[in-house]
Parts: sequence; C-alpha cells; structure tokens
Amino acid sequence: MEFFDSHAHYNDEKFVNDQEEIIKKIYEENITKVVVAGYNVKSSKDAVELAKKHDFIYAICGISPNDIGSDFEDEIRQIEELCKNNKKIVAIGEIGLDYYWNKDNKDIQKQCFITQIELANKLNLPIVIHSRDAFLDTIDVLKNVPVNKKGIFHCCQLNQELVKEALNLGFYISFAGPITFKNTKNAIDIVQMVPNEKILIETDCPYLAPEPLRGTRNNSINVKLIAQKIADIKGVPIEVVARFTYENAMRAFELM
Repeated sequence: MEFFDSHAHYNDEKFVNDQEEIIKKIYEENITKVVVAGYNVKSSKDAVELAKKHDFIYAICGISPNDIGSDFEDEIRQIEELCKNNKKIVAIGEIGLDYYWNKDNKDIQKQCFITQIELANKLNLPIVIHSRDAFLDTIDVLKNVPVNKKGIFHCCQLNQELVKEALNLGFYISFAGPITFKNTKNAIDIVQMVPNEKILIETDCPYLAPEPLRGTRNNSINVKLIAQKIADIKGVPIEVVARFTYENAMRAFELM
C-alpha cells in the first residue's frame, strides 16, 4: 500500500536539521510520491533541488499570496526561468488569495494570482491553489480567467460552497489534517460530497499535523491518518483510499 503526499514543505526551515533523515524515513514508510511546494522564489528553488536529489519527489513553484514582494512581477519571471524545461516541476503553486493574513492588498493578490495562472497556461502546467477566507474572489478569478490545465485546491477550506464551485470548475480537492480536528465543522459532509475521483490527500507539513498528533511537527507519514479519516467517512478500507488518491494525484500532476 503506497501513499502520495500531494503537498509538503521539506523546504521549510523546520526541517533544516534532519531533512534527509526524514525524507529517507517517509519513503521507507511507503510514502512513495511527494510534491514539495514552493511559496516564493527561494523556497521554489529549494523544492527543485530536493526534486533533483530524490526520484520520488516532485516540485511546484510559485509566489503565494502571503509572500508577495514589492516586485512580484520580477519574481514571477524568475519562477518562469526556473520552470523551463524541468520535468520534475509539475505545477505552478502554491498561488491564490489569502484574506485571513492579508486584507490590505487584495488587488495586488488578485493581480499576482492572475499573472501566475497565465504563466501556468504558457508552460502548459496545472495550478495549485491556496485560498483562505477568500472564497468569492478566488472563484470569481477562476470563472473569468482561463485555466487550461485546472489543478488542485490544496488544504481546501471546509466550505461547502467553495468545494461545490471548485468541483464544478473541474478542480481536485486536497484534504489535509484539519479534517481530523475535533473542532472542525463540516468535515464529514464535505468529504462525502467530493467524488472519490476528485480527492487528493496531503500533509502540508511541517504544519497542520492531524489528530492525535496535532501541535507537533508534521511529516508525510501522517498522510496515512488523513487517508484513514477519509476511509472512515466513506465506509471503505484505507487501501481503497490510498489507491484512488494516489491515482488521482498522478493524473492531477500528469505523471501517468
């Protein structure tokens, strides 16, 4: 039984002391595909380096809404150069809108989001979307800006309208640790409403460790706990969830 962690941050400083040790360990635990996500130029470069070193790791590159610099257009040009002719880069991301942390630069966030969607189209890549407390504007952008390869709502907020609209637009929904949290609302209903063929799983590590490990440093081994939660909700064995989420991620990132 193999697992695909579709969104992780081994390029984060929290792994600086034992990065290689953890990466070796997760593979031994049958996490046989991992996507390391960039969120600015440096972290995107670090993700690419990890993908070069490890056959089972892939990278996504982009500027997140929480990392937009004063000259984001130049940063996006650097992302484009990084992505050219690199088959280990499987999407542009994480990109999107975040009004939880940043409410005073909404127009700049939208412009950066749109520019990176256009970059993904130019490079013939899917996108990986970060959307937090910005449901209406995120969907509005996606309805009005062509997205050639669609992609994934990563660590998707558990908002039924957001999930409904995302599915209608053809996106995959990726579930992370929050679906296991005891105080999370709507998790059961939302997992049930997403067809099996549209579900991915991720850890977003080192953040959002699932129950019963909440509050600890997360790693890709814990994607099994997320798979088990989905299995419990769907009423199927974990092996079934492992298989369909693996196959979905392979399709979403065009690795098949």
